[in-house]
Amino acid sequence: MLLDNFTAFLLHWAITALALWAASHIFRGLSFDNPGALAVSALLLGFANAVVKPLLVLLTLPLTLLSFGLFLLVINALVLLLVAGLVRGFRISGFWTALFASVFISLLSIAIGMLAGSRDPATTIQVPSGSGVWL
Repeated sequence: MLLDNFTAFLLHWAITALALWAASHIFRGLSFDNPGALAVSALLLGFANAVVKPLLVLLTLPLTLLSFGLFLLVINALVLLLVAGLVRGFRISGFWTALFASVFISLLSIAIGMLAGSRDPATTIQVPSGSGVWL
C-alpha cells in the first residue's frame, strides 16, 4: 500500500516536471536555470496545488461562481507565480505568461497522465465491498 502511494507520487511528480519542462520550451517568459530548479518547482507546484489552491478556491468561491468557473484559471496562474517566487532559478515574466502556461501545463499533465495510465486517487471512486444496503 505504501509503495503504491509512493510510486503514484513519483509518477505525478515526473509528469508535472515533464509538463513544466515542455512549457519552458514553448513559452519564452518561463525558464529554469538548472534541472534542480525544475525538480523543486515540480515538487512545490504539487504541494501548492494540494494545499494552497483549495484554500484560494474556497476564499474566492463567490467570484468563481460569478465568473462561471473562469476565475479558476486566474488561481492556477497565481499558484504558478507563487511557486516561481519561492524557487530560485524558476522565472516567469508576468501574469499572462503564467496564465497561458498554467493552462498548457494542466492540459499536458492530463494527457501524459492518461498515456501513462496513472490514476489520480482524488478522482477514483472507492466502492465498499461486502453486502450492504445502499440507500
